[in-house]
Amino acid sequence: MTTPLDLTELLSGIRAKRGYLLPHHGLMAITAPALLDAYDAAYTAMALDDRVLSHHDREFVWLAILIATDEAIATHHIAKFKAAGGTDEEVEVILTVTALALGFESYRFVAKNWLIHLPACDPRAIYLRALRTAAANVPMRLVHMAAAAVFVCKAGWDAVALQIVAAYEDAVPELDLAEAVSLTMFPGSVPHFVEAARVWRELIVEGKVPASQMFRDWADMSGQGGFDEASRTAR
Repeated sequence: MTTPLDLTELLSGIRAKRGYLLPHHGLMAITAPALLDAYDAAYTAMALDDRVLSHHDREFVWLAILIATDEAIATHHIAKFKAAGGTDEEVEVILTVTALALGFESYRFVAKNWLIHLPACDPRAIYLRALRTAAANVPMRLVHMAAAAVFVCKAGWDAVALQIVAAYEDAVPELDLAEAVSLTMFPGSVPHFVEAARVWRELIVEGKVPASQMFRDWADMSGQGGFDEASRTAR
């Protein structure tokens, strides 16, 4: 069990690393220090360590995720976005793109129910045109990553598939897209990230995206179906 001094030291280290504290840091420190260490390591690798995205681009995606998940407390990402050169005009694009993605149910409804009455209507194309309009002067690479992350957070798997295909069509680098989607793990949930990986993998297996060799190797690897697949194999 940690002493008051130990707790102060633990939390001062986290504060120094991140620049802030949240209530769950202290709760884990007094009840599960090993969990706090593991959580901090995972969060650091996901949100703080440099991978392929610039700080600006990473925070662009973060803001879309936070809006989509109603995560009002994470205002440090606003400060980080501005510190990385983010502009008010880009915030407007983030808000517009996120709102468009959150309204995808309308495109889904028409595609599911009304196409027999509206043969000239292409909801996918209409959505993507709206997305390009919303992008304004922001590169579509950023817009695709933000929209894909929003769809993962909201468990819109058909929309995730659409967005991944569209990202490939616009030559969004796979590693960039993968990092953007991985940012959803904490605010959007790890199970949603798991499902997003499944959707992406199936698109590759079905030949719907021109994946790189590294991603094809991942998609072709057997035994990724979780416990149900493993238990069936064992019987």
